[in-house]
Amino acid sequence: MLANQVDTDTIQVLRQLYKKEIKEFCKRLRSSGVEMVIPPLFMCPISLELFKDPVTLCTGQTYDRPCIQKWLESGNLTCPVTMQKLHDSSMVPNHTLRHLIDEWLCSNTRADTNKISIDSIKKICESDESTLENKIQVLEKVDYLSQELPFKNSCLIKLDFFGLLLEQVFSNNAQGSLRFVEKSLFVALKLMPFSDLETLNILTQESKYEVFLVLFEKGSICIKKSLCFLLEAISSGLQTRSLCEKLGKSVVLSRQIVRLIQQKSDHETVEAGIRALSSLSSIERNRKNLAIEGAVEGLIDYLINADESCKRNLAPMAMSTIEKLLVVESVKDVVINHAFGIKAIVKMVFRVSEHDGSECAINSLLIICSSSENGREKAIVDGVLTQLLLLLQSQSNGRTKTKARMLLKLLRSMWNEDLNNAI
Repeated sequence: MLANQVDTDTIQVLRQLYKKEIKEFCKRLRSSGVEMVIPPLFMCPISLELFKDPVTLCTGQTYDRPCIQKWLESGNLTCPVTMQKLHDSSMVPNHTLRHLIDEWLCSNTRADTNKISIDSIKKICESDESTLENKIQVLEKVDYLSQELPFKNSCLIKLDFFGLLLEQVFSNNAQGSLRFVEKSLFVALKLMPFSDLETLNILTQESKYEVFLVLFEKGSICIKKSLCFLLEAISSGLQTRSLCEKLGKSVVLSRQIVRLIQQKSDHETVEAGIRALSSLSSIERNRKNLAIEGAVEGLIDYLINADESCKRNLAPMAMSTIEKLLVVESVKDVVINHAFGIKAIVKMVFRVSEHDGSECAINSLLIICSSSENGREKAIVDGVLTQLLLLLQSQSNGRTKTKARMLLKLLRSMWNEDLNNAI
């Protein structure tokens, strides 16, 4: 056993610190039912992904080179796992670990039932001479092989099939066959949790960016849902932040996403749209464009009209997105003037047995009520006082209750001020 093996407790702590959105996102994509488990010895304790270039610090801890470089370049002078001060910031390549990982990858790679090697499959995908039907047949094989990741067929990742499929999907030639695009995206999403998300930056190329927008505008619902998953991944990483900003500037994209959340008959499509809106709104520069294209109205309609079983998981995300969009000054008027705008937010203040979204709802009402008499009146008429009192008697967390008291105090002081002005 290597001296630099990370203990299980440390891995668990780091998992909790890792972004919750990414963990949930990967969980949704693992439709094959195979757990995304890599031996702890082979995982970088920062990224929790398979080592690509393991290096060891003076503390004996090993990290993936790009991850520890970013840590050190950010001004940190300690070892992320042990928190010991680094008296020497040099990094020594861990060739032994690299060798063990290579052996593990090779031992878990196999050909499919037709004995076609993964390398041969890649050549067929890349070849301009391959027919569309041949490529789709090959995609079926890749789909089959991906079901046993990461324990088997890990060369799908090593040979960067994820990047290969993205190249195929966003080439100008791909638009002629939506069936090919649908299947390629479906398989790429299965590979994505195991792949380097920086690969998505190929969309910064103008030609591929334009194809992305065309597919979102003219593609099938299936294609649009898959592209929403890509948007969610793009918004999750620092290395793809500039791409997220670029996509957020597109009027076409914002408009199409809003239309997705208006598909009341298709819960999966609505979910994909809400997740995409939430992802793009994570960057403040994108919010004005989303607001102009009707994102707020769409989210309010969702909160009012969706049945409880559908709203259970998505309502907090929809509420959080509305809160983020309220930094745009015009959004306050949109909410107030919407027939059910204030009511939708008030309903989110207290939900029996569920408190997810309560804090976002209260924060949103604080923003609206602090500057609008009309907003305060509507909130009171729509029952916000009762909702706040119920929340204060519930098992909600202390921070949410503090915000609730702030809102009650605001409403009471402004109510008294309005009465004095009336007199």
